[in-house]
Amino acid sequence: MDEVLLSVNLVWVMLGTILVFFMHAGFAMVEAGFTRSKNAVNIIMKNFLTISLGGIIYFFCGYAIMFGDTAGGIIGTSGFALKGVDDLSFFIFQTMFAATGATILSGAVAERTNIFAYVAIIILMTLVVYPVVGHWVWSGQGWLTDLGFVDFAGSTVVHLTGAIAAFVAAVMIGPRLGKYDKNGRVNVITGHSIPLGALGVFLLWFGWFGFNGASTLAADPELVPSVIANTFFAAAAGVVATAFYTKFRYGHIDGSLTLNGALAGLVGITAGAANVSIIGALVIGMIAAPLLVEGVRFLEWKLKVDDPVGAIAVHGICGIWGTLAVGLFDIGGQGLFYGGGFALLGVQAVGVIATIAWVSVSVTAGLFIIKVFIPLRVTVEEEVAGLDVMEHGTPAYEFQDIFKSSAVRGETFAHRLTHFGKTPNNVHEEHV
Repeated sequence: MDEVLLSVNLVWVMLGTILVFFMHAGFAMVEAGFTRSKNAVNIIMKNFLTISLGGIIYFFCGYAIMFGDTAGGIIGTSGFALKGVDDLSFFIFQTMFAATGATILSGAVAERTNIFAYVAIIILMTLVVYPVVGHWVWSGQGWLTDLGFVDFAGSTVVHLTGAIAAFVAAVMIGPRLGKYDKNGRVNVITGHSIPLGALGVFLLWFGWFGFNGASTLAADPELVPSVIANTFFAAAAGVVATAFYTKFRYGHIDGSLTLNGALAGLVGITAGAANVSIIGALVIGMIAAPLLVEGVRFLEWKLKVDDPVGAIAVHGICGIWGTLAVGLFDIGGQGLFYGGGFALLGVQAVGVIATIAWVSVSVTAGLFIIKVFIPLRVTVEEEVAGLDVMEHGTPAYEFQDIFKSSAVRGETFAHRLTHFGKTPNNVHEEHV
């Protein structure tokens, strides 16, 4: 019976690993759909490189820093290249999480980032930035664990970490050409395929059942159904609440924000999926909706941070909310609304602040170093023409007829700019 139980638990964790891996297809589709068609290949390549290179770096160093023998509860110091590590199932499950945290950057810095600079950022994230936060919370030896910090599946460890890194990178790289004019007015740059984005959200929602569900690390017949139910209902509440909130806020149900509403609910419930009731999950998802909508607006209009897919608001603001919500809705006697007082809520806040501080400092320092060797963004000409052709030599879609008709008329990229009284140089002057 022990062998059977071990096998069942192993299969459950491996199924969760496969589902979390499949989430990267969702990230790729969301990011490609919410950005312009001329950059779709670039988005796809970044997501493939993230899961592949990020996994390799995590194997050699990241896992050891995250789960190795602790040095003061701050960082792991053993197990590099899995030396002395026997549990491969836990390692590969955690590898998928590491890549997920890193890939959050991809959408936030889309359409203008040098791909080699992006690769360097992914190495930084999976090598040390993400593993250090993970050591604090999930190693069983970290200082936040000792305080009693609760983050079941990663609202802070995965999502907030990725979002803060994305915020720092988006600020340092700067907005896309044409996003803001000289008067500070925000120009909408629409994505090329909402259906593709919707497919990506469904894939992420599907994969999230493994992301949260398999974080039980065992096929527990009581805990797993509760976690998966909470995961579904938080996302569902996020969709419904975002739809109605955008109708109230803007006079129509906003499609892209409503899609992100599902992700907001999912990020929000990730920290407390094993600690709250279904009612708590519904409330968490409902509150995540206005936080998402107002967060996107605040970042875009007030802070002038250009995030094409809304990743910073989804994973950052809602990640903070989900982490703090555990201190409110925990049904194990620690939640404020269940007679637990403010103790857990305070610990959750400490974890959020510490994570923001560490990621901000480490990523900022890393980007300054990367910038010395690699330009963070592409040239104006490359950005205007599109990264698919300029960085990868091929478009995502067939535009042969358009190019042929342009050639017949003798039009070139420079001619088109000149026709509108612009050159690559003054495009840069006007919009950057």
